[in-house]
Amino acid sequence: MIVLRTSFASGALLLGSLLAISAGAEALDLDGAWASDADNCTKVFVHQGGRVGFTDMSDVYGGGFVVNGDQIVGKFAHCRIKARKDNGPYVNLVAACATDIMLSSVQFSLKELDANSIARLFPGMEDMEIRYHRCPAK
Repeated sequence: MIVLRTSFASGALLLGSLLAISAGAEALDLDGAWASDADNCTKVFVHQGGRVGFTDMSDVYGGGFVVNGDQIVGKFAHCRIKARKDNGPYVNLVAACATDIMLSSVQFSLKELDANSIARLFPGMEDMEIRYHRCPAK
């Protein structure tokens, strides 16, 4: 009886691990530098000391953001992802964001277009989206 319970518990643990791994494999990888125009990556981002930063005139070329783990960094705001829900090509994020003058909670709705392109969607405004393209890592 004890052997049967141990086998069942081990099997359940293995199944849970496999489900977690397969679910994680489908999650959209957001890490990297994202620009609104792929041709302007070098005008938006600068690489210094192994880190990605923004050029002085990045906003003139459409701007962008950098994702590193649970951190989202824009030129004027820093956010930490507090919750994430993946649903096929769609990802919903809730992030705590800070600028020089305020703190806020922001919801991001994203859709994967391909491995290196996403669109930020605005629920309630069906025709509005902003496309971003992953910039090559250096």
